[in-house]
Amino acid sequence: MSNKPQSAAEPSELEQWVAAAFDDGGPLSRSDPNYKPREQQLAMSQAVARAIARRETLVVEAGTGVGKTFAYLVPALLSGGRALISTATKNLQDQLFMRDLPRLCAALQLPVRIALLKGRSSYLCIHRMSQARHSADLPDRRSVLALARIERWALQTTSGDLAELDGLDERSPILPLVSSTRDNCLGADCPEFRACHVVKARRDAMEADVVVVNHHLFFADMTLRGSGVAELLPSVEVAVFDEAHQLAEAGVQFLGTTLGTSQLLDFGRDLLAQGLAQARGLQDWQGLQTRIERAARELRLVCAGPLVGAGREIRGMLKLSWKERSGRPGFEQALTDVAAVAEVAIAMLATVVDTSPDFVRLQERATALKEVADAFAHEPDAGDVRWIDLTPNQARLVESPLDIREAMQEQLAAAPKAWIFTSATLGDDERLTWFTEPAGLDNATVLRVGSPFNYPEHARLYIPSGFPKPNEPDHPLQVAALAARCARALGGRTFVLTTTLRALQSIGDALRAEFEAGGDVLAVLQQGGAPKRVLLQQFVADPRAVLIGSASFWEGIDVPGDSLQCVLIDKLPFPPPNDPLVEARVQRLEAAGRNAFAHFFIAEAAIALKQGGGRLIRTEQDRGLLVVCDPRMAGMNYGRRLREALPPMTRLMVEEQALDWLSELAADRA
Repeated sequence: MSNKPQSAAEPSELEQWVAAAFDDGGPLSRSDPNYKPREQQLAMSQAVARAIARRETLVVEAGTGVGKTFAYLVPALLSGGRALISTATKNLQDQLFMRDLPRLCAALQLPVRIALLKGRSSYLCIHRMSQARHSADLPDRRSVLALARIERWALQTTSGDLAELDGLDERSPILPLVSSTRDNCLGADCPEFRACHVVKARRDAMEADVVVVNHHLFFADMTLRGSGVAELLPSVEVAVFDEAHQLAEAGVQFLGTTLGTSQLLDFGRDLLAQGLAQARGLQDWQGLQTRIERAARELRLVCAGPLVGAGREIRGMLKLSWKERSGRPGFEQALTDVAAVAEVAIAMLATVVDTSPDFVRLQERATALKEVADAFAHEPDAGDVRWIDLTPNQARLVESPLDIREAMQEQLAAAPKAWIFTSATLGDDERLTWFTEPAGLDNATVLRVGSPFNYPEHARLYIPSGFPKPNEPDHPLQVAALAARCARALGGRTFVLTTTLRALQSIGDALRAEFEAGGDVLAVLQQGGAPKRVLLQQFVADPRAVLIGSASFWEGIDVPGDSLQCVLIDKLPFPPPNDPLVEARVQRLEAAGRNAFAHFFIAEAAIALKQGGGRLIRTEQDRGLLVVCDPRMAGMNYGRRLREALPPMTRLMVEEQALDWLSELAADRA
């Protein structure tokens, strides 16, 4: 099929092929008896086909139920050109590679070669697996058994993708020991290079017609040129970014410089293992590792400051102000100590570097650690922002650009190709400026395609009046009390989405107390009580349940049918004003004479509301109630903008109407 640019008036050959594919009696309807043409899906697919034919940039916001995956895959496949598909998570990658693409290729009868490419840490490293067997770092019997299971699987896997191992927890301490990172990979010097699963995955990607990657991999490669995408991108004619609302966040994470205490600990662990295995007695490897661990511990303690100690526990991830932390006593010394211990490592490794490629790589890592520690001891680059990520286990120093604008414009200016960006939530205005501005897509064609679902009939919105404001002390208790009344009327089947981990705990405790006092046979499932996947399985298996979640539970969760019929949001999800990235973005907007509240805070809240509210209606038959427990959405002048960002749900004005609607849903199930 020809890919030459078309005149504006005439539909391209590709657009005609795509229309035929989606038509009644076309290949999609012949392959699926449940297929029905959707006006919204056809509009999106035609816009994608047009952008591909003209090699233009297109941004599409497609509401829930449009079927956006097929709307971009069909034109990409029928174009006959090489395509790169990037999505937000490894789970979505697997879904595209294992389900959607094979199904479409069969329906369209296209002999297309598809490949899946993940980051190197997703693949088994044969060399490190063989070293792990003799390592002293296996912490317990469970890790020994996990390693034995991995070794058995290694004999029969062809991809080396660790996702093939069912039930292997992503947080397992064994995974870093059997996979590689950019830091510890030996490359062509590795004794297992010819059998390397990462090398094979990249080779397959270079030979494929369609390659599925993720946003993190895309941006990591832009800065490190180490994942294989850099070699792939120039040969691609179509680049599609699904779940594009997560693109900027992924880019900001990977386009910057980082120094993490876990990097130091990993380096010390690898140094000790190789030193004892290949150069025992030649240097004091144990003493050096102890110094590295001490430097990492001191750096984390000075970063955490008063947040650690006195029995306080850090939960989740905190973003801390660079200015506040870097001015503390001991901060400069902690960075100096990291640089100093890295320098000692460089010198000690120099005495054995000629004996093994492992020592060459370790010396390169020590040099990189010293350079980064020295860089953080000086002022940041102009236009960049610094902050500290603090988790229960590590501190990470980050310097990053405020957005991905320059990086994306550089990519778009390279070899001409079609660029497609799509998601269900990209903004709350016609130009989708929440997404297009920070992504540098000012000149892109923009399309907004609404959901085909009948929201006015199937969904209700309730914003309780007279409710405590979020800053009032009894707000969490009142949210829990309202959630309990809703769950009772519905018989469970309820999500409570919170904006903070503190509210998560308060509401969870209060909700359990409500149910115990009322003698209700309703279970409370809470984020942190089990892995996310397990919690969702429990929620679907037990209809008399309420699930409380924050952060990651606001998006990417699909509970169709009547398993979920009520979603409560505790308060408007404005970004935290003391977040260092938020502060820097506000300062930049105000310096440009723009209103930060209107251009940033409300836009961010609108996107998050659309994501959270989007958990409710997942199919044409779904019905439910969305409750936003924040009176500002009804009473403040910006409330209308936030309400209009949501799908057109029928609004209920009093609680009695809301509970009656839930009772009606419960009765219809009986």
